[in-house]
Amino acid sequence: MDTDAQRHELAAEGWQRGLYDDVKDTFRAPIVNWIFRTTMANEPDFLRYAWGQVKPVFETRAFGRLTVRYRDAVCSALEAEGPLPTYRPSDVALAPEAYRELRGQLATYDVVAPRLAVLFETMDRALHDDPVGQAPATDRAATAPFPAALDRDRGRSPTLLDLGAVPDDLADTVDAIQAFHGFEADALPSIYRTLAQWPSFLEAMWADVEPRLAGDAFETACERTDDLVTTFVDETPSRPRLGPDDLARVGFDDDTVAGVQGLFREFNTGPVATVLPALHVYAATVDATGERDGFG
Repeated sequence: MDTDAQRHELAAEGWQRGLYDDVKDTFRAPIVNWIFRTTMANEPDFLRYAWGQVKPVFETRAFGRLTVRYRDAVCSALEAEGPLPTYRPSDVALAPEAYRELRGQLATYDVVAPRLAVLFETMDRALHDDPVGQAPATDRAATAPFPAALDRDRGRSPTLLDLGAVPDDLADTVDAIQAFHGFEADALPSIYRTLAQWPSFLEAMWADVEPRLAGDAFETACERTDDLVTTFVDETPSRPRLGPDDLARVGFDDDTVAGVQGLFREFNTGPVATVLPALHVYAATVDATGERDGFG
């Protein structure tokens, strides 16, 4: 699979554009994440089939509750050792309009973090014939619809720099980010290429937040979010048919199956696992986090 290839939203037509619209509506975010774009570029028929299988996972009140609890698990763990740093425009040398754009884009990342965590866990399990929904919950939220207003129209569409366009002044910060998460020098997650558009913010924020992320509190946050996602995927009423035999029966060959298995295993178990919880921390520094309680 060519992970450099992407089918961008503006290049998508017909059912592919419709699927992207559905992903955005289901995820409550004005973005089609990289995982969808690269899968569409490499294996469009697989993505069409797989989205039909996993979409119901994201359509229940129980999933809405999971997103709220995931966010709170991160922020509460960090706040237990002291307030997170927060920044006004003047603190990071940003004009008000630039600060509004920054907050809007961070709000979108705050929305998608738990959705991607559940997507990666569900797809990784299902593609390897590991159980999904083996202990379905019996409470009303398990099958009730996703709350219509939750996370709706909350963020702005993220923009980001190519890695080669990241300002040289951020070289030390980028090195520290890559070292923290375990990325190679030629890889930098989308969130950081977004934040690199505002170098004064990224540099100041990372200097303040890195020691917190390196501490026990963030490790606790990651453990709590892992537990929440694991339990949710165990208890979802949906059982996606994405195992190797299922895919073979609907016409996918061994190369396709192996490619998507490797892709989702990498995202579910690799360095991205520490990126997703951190998105809520970054959003909190500009008061761009969403709901953290109120869903039973």
